Amino acid sequence: MADRYEGSFFGRRIGKPLTPRREAMMKRELPRLGLNLESPPPADLRYLFEANVRDICLEVGFGGGEHLLHRARTNPRTGFIGVEPFVGSMAKALAAIVEEGLKNVRLFDDDAVNLLDWLPEASVDLAYQLYPDPWPKVRHWKRRFINQQNLSRYARVVKPGCEFRFASDIDTYIDWTLRHCRDHPAFEWTAETAADWKTPWAGWPGTRYEAKAIREGRIGRYLTFLRV
Repeated sequence: MADRYEGSFFGRRIGKPLTPRREAMMKRELPRLGLNLESPPPADLRYLFEANVRDICLEVGFGGGEHLLHRARTNPRTGFIGVEPFVGSMAKALAAIVEEGLKNVRLFDDDAVNLLDWLPEASVDLAYQLYPDPWPKVRHWKRRFINQQNLSRYARVVKPGCEFRFASDIDTYIDWTLRHCRDHPAFEWTAETAADWKTPWAGWPGTRYEAKAIREGRIGRYLTFLRV
C-alpha cells in the first residue's frame, strides 16, 4: 500500500443530529450498500452491483448527492461508487437510493484514500472530484486532496484512455490542480479552448455547492484530464 498522503479529504464528519428515521436507515441500509474494505475487492467491480452494469464511475466527495444521484438515475447501466464521509450528506443520499430502489450505486463513508488503495488497478472508467474542500488559507494548502500521491492513486485505478474530472469555483485550487496534473506523468489536460473548461460536462445537473458559489459571485470551472 502507498504511503499515507499529507492532504485531508475531510474536516468534521458530523453536523446536525440525524432524525431517528434517518439514523435507523443508516444502521439498516449502509451495511448493505456500503463497501467493506476488510474483504478483498472483486477483480471485476461490476460484481459489486445488483444491477447488470457495463462500466464503473467513481465520485469522491459527493456532498449533497445531486450529481451522483442524477448520474445513477440517467445511466442505469453504469455502476457508481460514491464516497462521502460527512454523515448528514451520506444519510440524505442513502435515503434517496433506498426509496428509489437504485441498484447501481455502492457507497463508502470514510477516507477516500483507503478506498483508492483498495480498488483494483485499472478498474474505473471515469472518476469525478467535484467542489472539494479548497482549504482556502495558504497555510492549509498542503491539506488539499489533490497532490502527487493522490493523483498516483487515481492513476492506478482509472483505466488508461479514461478520464478524471475535477470541478471547483476557487481559482487557486483550479490553478493548483492544473499544476499538479501537469507535473504528473499519468494525466493530460484535454482542453483545447476556453469553453472546454468553462462549460460543465454533458448532462450536468448542478450541485448545491455550485449554486452557493454562483450566489456568492464565483464561477465554476470544469477540468477534464485523460489518463494516458
